[in-house]
Amino acid sequence: MANIPNNYASLEQGYREKALKLFPWVCGRCAREFPYSNLSELTVHHIDHDHTNNPNDGSNWELLCLYCHDHEHSKYTEAAQYGSTVEAGSDLKQEVATSNPFADLKAMMNKKK
Repeated sequence: MANIPNNYASLEQGYREKALKLFPWVCGRCAREFPYSNLSELTVHHIDHDHTNNPNDGSNWELLCLYCHDHEHSKYTEAAQYGSTVEAGSDLKQEVATSNPFADLKAMMNKKK
């Protein structure tokens, strides 16, 4: 994880304002929309986790609600704690189910008649 600079609060204010102008006020994970009155619950997440990497085009940012932002960072905390590695997009790479618990359901129901 990247080091957070001493002047983080002032840096955050700058890129947050830019991100809110660039992107719609919608969480990039859960798609919750944010009106101006709840905008404080929408955070700027650094995709590469480097808070000093703030390109003006916003390519390292995504807007996430507080809950999704916490979840995103907890994946890395849990990986460090339990010794597994986390890759970008790894939560999308799940194994396909190989069994079908309902395969013989019709036969099982017919036996009860």
